[in-house]
Formats: sequence, structure tokens, C-alpha cells
Amino acid sequence: MVLFQVLIPILLIKVYEVELVPVDEDLFGPDEWVESVIEDVSTSDITENDMKTAQEYIDQFYSNVPVRKKMSNPVEEKIRAMQSFFGLNVTGKIDKETLKVMLKPRCGVPDVHRFSHFSGKPKWEKTTLTYRIVNYTPDITKIEVDYAVAHALRLWSEVTPLNFLQLYSGTADIMISFGSKVHGDFFPFDGPFGVLAHAFSPSEDIGGDAHFDEDETWTLSGKGTNIFLVALHELGHTLGLDHSKDERAIMYPTLLDDRAVDPSKFKLFTDDIAGIQALYGMKPKPKPTRTPKPKPTDAPKNPAVPERCDPTLGFDAVTRMRGDLLFFKEEVFWRKNARTRNVDTFAINTVWPNVGRVDAAYEFTARDVVYLFKGQQYWATSGFKMLWGYPRPISNFGFPKTVKKIDAALFLKDKKKAIFFVEDKYWSFDHSKNKMDSKSPKKIQDNFPGIGNQVESAFQNIDYVYFSNGANQIEYSPRRQIVLRSLASYRWLNCD
Repeated sequence: MVLFQVLIPILLIKVYEVELVPVDEDLFGPDEWVESVIEDVSTSDITENDMKTAQEYIDQFYSNVPVRKKMSNPVEEKIRAMQSFFGLNVTGKIDKETLKVMLKPRCGVPDVHRFSHFSGKPKWEKTTLTYRIVNYTPDITKIEVDYAVAHALRLWSEVTPLNFLQLYSGTADIMISFGSKVHGDFFPFDGPFGVLAHAFSPSEDIGGDAHFDEDETWTLSGKGTNIFLVALHELGHTLGLDHSKDERAIMYPTLLDDRAVDPSKFKLFTDDIAGIQALYGMKPKPKPTRTPKPKPTDAPKNPAVPERCDPTLGFDAVTRMRGDLLFFKEEVFWRKNARTRNVDTFAINTVWPNVGRVDAAYEFTARDVVYLFKGQQYWATSGFKMLWGYPRPISNFGFPKTVKKIDAALFLKDKKKAIFFVEDKYWSFDHSKNKMDSKSPKKIQDNFPGIGNQVESAFQNIDYVYFSNGANQIEYSPRRQIVLRSLASYRWLNCD
């Protein structure tokens, strides 16, 4: 069972609008506080430590509950407010069920705010927002952090008019960073398993920013703190959402989820959607267009489509995609269907606008994703649907700035590694560890003897790897590390 526990505080920080309020004097000492909220202290199995936790909980999250009756016990009023919020039996006393909720990890946002003087809920007054990930956690790769944040923002974008643009330098509307303990905003983190992150509601300067506690163990796999779920909750706060009373909602103060989460398939709950749309409205419906959908045989008129049965044909890139084979050349690609063996021609920009041409590509089947590389950028597509938040820099994989383009790429399924060819060297990215191998790069001839010193395209088909350089292609056995035979590249396209 995978347990996702999200504790994320948000701070509404338009400081020039915050009213200073006097701190109430303690009406009860430690013993009196306990006796006032437990009916029979002598028979209760709630420990003194439990009561200390309960008092800290009430002080942190319900310190601003108003006392409506002159002779009311203010402690009981706060407990009643907490019990009412969570749908518990409202008694004003600490019982086992109340304590059980108090002991759950949770978001640090108070459930009762003192900011009632704000006119309406804070929100962004524009629909295109920029975000920047200032630094990254070492627990997972930059690619995974980008992936989690992009998918979290995608969910909020899908139901509102909001759009998000990632920046890689300068100041963005939403600045995302990792830090521990004192990290520069006067609200220090408390170490592992406490507060996981906090965020600031929409406003200038620090408003809209989100900070993640580096003392947590961040993950996308379920062993640790799930960064996607935390980011989704946090970014809801940065857009102006408070907590929900619906325990199914991502904006509920505590989140317990025993299901494995696939960010690409995760959906917001009804209450989350209603809350964000109350601030920003619904996503406009796309205007109908009369432009006919492209057919597989469509291809750009300029430049001319390369002749697929030209004996001198070489490929820019080759990859598998859901069983089919894709062969890229200039501004088109051919898809060889795994079931019918038909070969269809596509214009790259018809399927993936703004990509143009592809230098390298490979499929990562564990995520049903194909990565496309051009220059110092890459895209991720699931089937023919480009994933949101791309392109991104290849430095996310661990490449230095000196690498200007990738010549070829392939995924070795047995080793779970992506191999990138750059000039006469190759780099190895370990998908099981989500990082570039420390000994990269190496000379191609060190581990791929006989294939030459440069590779223009590469892919694995069943047990063999095929390396191309121009019209000549080499069939290679990675297990035996020997060249088996030489082929003409164009023969893959049903050419005799």
C-alpha cells in the first residue's frame, strides 16, 4: 500500500494588509488545560504527550477562532471548530477520534484564518503565468522534478483559462525551490516528516512562490514523499485556493492515498475544479476550425519529401513507438505499422508543431513516452500527443553545455539505459537510477566495437541493435558485442 501524506502550509503574505492582533493571555495552565478538555482525566487513556500534541495543534491551526459567548471556554471553542471542520462529533472535548485526526500529517495552513479583511480571495489578474524551478533536489532527477511540476500545472490549466510558461533564468511569477531549516523566508522548515512544503498566495514579490523541504525524501515512485501530489496541492495554493472540506480533494488539509499515482492520468476532484473555476472561470472552448485533419500520406510541399526507396537514403533518427517503427528524415517521418506492415508518411510539424526535424529519438516504454531531441532541446510525446511543458533543455539529462546536439539515441531494454551518441563518444543515462552514469562519456569503440566512430541513428529491434551512418546500416548483437551484418537503411521501408 502506498501512503501519500501531504503537509503543505501556505502563508497569505500581503504584509501591508495584515492587521496586528493582540496575543491572548493563557487562561489555563498545563494541568488545567488538560482537565478542561477531557471529561475524566483519571480514566482516560490519552497520554500527557498526546495532550501536548493536541494543544500545539490547536494553537497552530485554530488560534484565531472567535469566542462567541462571553463565558465560553476558548479552548473548547477551538476544539469545536476543529471537530466541525473535519466532520467529527462536536463536543469540545479531546477524544480518541479527535486525537486520531490531530496526529495525521497535514498541511500547515490554518483552517481558520485571521485574514477576513481581504476583499475577496487573492488571485492572479492575468492568464499566462511564468514559473521557474530555481534549484533541484538530489533525491530524484531534474527530469522527474520538471515532469511532476509540469503535470501538476497541466491539471490546473486544463480546467481554467490559465497557461503556464517555464523560465530557466530571471524572476518568474511562481518561483519553486528546495531548502531546509532556515531558508530565507522567516518560516523555517522543521526537518523530516513535519511540514513538507509551504507556498504563498498570489501577490507581488514572494507571492505565488512555493518552497519544498529538502529534509524530506522526494520521489515519484511511492517510496518517500510524492513530489507530484505535494506540488499539485502547493500550486493550488499559489493560484489562490484555500483548503477544502472534501476529503477526496487534493486541497484537503490531509491527503491519504493508497493508490499508485500516474501523473499523466491523475484527475482533479470535483471540489478542486469548482474552487479554481470560482476564481478564474472555465477553460474557453476552442473555436471550431474548418482546416481538415492531416492524413497519414500528407507531407510538406516544401521541401520535397525524401524518396523512401532511394538506395542512398539515410535516417536522422529512428525509434519504436507502441510497437511501430518511426524513421525520421528532414521534415518528415515514416511510420511502419507493426500489425499491417504498411508504411505511412507524416509531416513532423503536422503531428508535433514547432519540432521541425529530429536529431535523435528513443522510446521509454515504462512511461509510454518517446523522447525527441533537436539541438539542445528535447520533447516528450505519448503516442502522437505531445506532453505539456516542452521543450526542455537536454541539460536536464545531465549533459554539459558543451554538448550542442545529440547525433543518435537508443534505449537498451535489458539494461534500462538510454545511450546517447555525440560525435565519437557515447553517454549512458540509467533510467533505474534516473541519472547519467558517472563514467560518461566514453569512446564509442570502447563498448561498441566495429560500428565506427560516428552514429547518425540507432534503435533496438527484438534482440539486435541497428546503427546507421548514411545509407549503410550495421546489425549488432549487444550481448556478444559483435557486428552481424551490413544492410541498406532504406530496406526497412518495404523497398526491395
